[in-house]
Amino acid sequence: MKAVRTTVEAFDQTLKKVLEEHSPVFVLFFGNELPETSESWCPDCVIADPRIRKAILDHAPATSALIEAPVGLRDEWRSTNNVYRSRYSLTAIPTLFQWTKNGPGERLVEEECSDTNKLQAFVEKAK
Repeated sequence: MKAVRTTVEAFDQTLKKVLEEHSPVFVLFFGNELPETSESWCPDCVIADPRIRKAILDHAPATSALIEAPVGLRDEWRSTNNVYRSRYSLTAIPTLFQWTKNGPGERLVEEECSDTNKLQAFVEKAK
């Protein structure tokens, strides 16, 4: 599995490049890390992150990729102007998509991203 972090500004370009080189591709939207703790301000994201990585490492092909897309700090995320919120109809974080050249596909949202059984099934289905 290849992991790539992107920014809002580089999201489309990063996504295009990764989709050309990897399959399946997963995109994780999560809350930015706080400088003082180096952990996301979003407690659900902190719990889900290692579980998501483990599920992809254990159950996805070696050709898979994970794009990490931080949505901003709490106030940025809560804003109705948040780019990801409006473009991809995000309602909660963490949100994990399986992404193809046709766009976003199935997703796991919030506590589903911490459920190891749901994660395994989600990742295996993407093969």
